[in-house]
Amino acid sequence: MAYFSKHLLFPADIFVNSTPYLISTVLGSCVSVCLHDAELKHGAINHYILPHWNGHDLATMKYGNLSIIRILEELLKLGSNYKNIVAQLFGGAEIISGMPTNFHIGKRNVRVAIEILGELKIPVIFSDTGGNRGRKIIFNTFTGEVESDLIRQREGSNTQVYKRKSLISSNT
Repeated sequence: MAYFSKHLLFPADIFVNSTPYLISTVLGSCVSVCLHDAELKHGAINHYILPHWNGHDLATMKYGNLSIIRILEELLKLGSNYKNIVAQLFGGAEIISGMPTNFHIGKRNVRVAIEILGELKIPVIFSDTGGNRGRKIIFNTFTGEVESDLIRQREGSNTQVYKRKSLISSNT
């Protein structure tokens, strides 16, 4: 069995590397875009909080429109070719009930990813988004596989437990 370094990706951060890694993160309304180059076995992932930078505050990776472009640029710097890159999307849950219908931050976060990837002509081969529960994902930057687990609340407890949902590979 191959050895993979591990990295925990925090909100408003990105990770791009040519070395095999297992990247884990936990998402609620936030979204992660996982980019994978199956030819070079390189991967990139972000974890953004808000869909668009307003042009006034500090331009950070907490904004989807900035972080999606940034992980793509970094992947291309590693030698990837557009034609070899595919995307997978995760997160975008509406975990806070009772919010006004115009707020829906999870849906807006997913929409910006779909729009930008569409403009860039990067195919989205899998999407596990929406709903009302968060997700824990583990992205294998070498194979492109992503394990996505829904988070659920155990009755009578504040303990979160993970339930395995899927294992998707960019090679399928």
